[in-house]
Amino acid sequence: MPPSGMPTPARRPGRVRTIITVVAGVLGLLLVGGGITAFVLYDRATRPDRSAPDVVVDNYLRAFLVDRNDIKADQFTCSASTLEAVNGLRSEIEQREARFDVDVRITWGALTRTKTAGGESVETTLTISSSANGQPRSSRREAWIFQVSDETDGWRVCDGGKVG
Repeated sequence: MPPSGMPTPARRPGRVRTIITVVAGVLGLLLVGGGITAFVLYDRATRPDRSAPDVVVDNYLRAFLVDRNDIKADQFTCSASTLEAVNGLRSEIEQREARFDVDVRITWGALTRTKTAGGESVETTLTISSSANGQPRSSRREAWIFQVSDETDGWRVCDGGKVG
């Protein structure tokens, strides 16, 4: 008791509880917002880019011939694709690497788009070069054309082969 004989006023127990609840609510909202932001950024970073015919051909060539990743390459192809010529080129490259103990590298030049009845075609020149122990061994250039189709989730490669 205070010296005046008056009882001490009791603290309101709800005030501390209210502060804790508000702080917890704000932290919860920040965590949920951060989680949603992280999900959206991750989704954008990992979604295959099929926004244009030349972009999808570039991504397909990189996945299939450079990285040799069939699962990733399948993300850029039509469900009923006929890509035997490209499969044959990759098989030839793998055989040459094994047979001659060389590294084969594929690059391509400009990707030229042309509208067709079934979508678009994309032409490019593939450069296929080999080297052993860092020394160039051989190099050749081939003109290739790829047929692409605009499907519900973006452009996809449906066919490809050498020109001529």
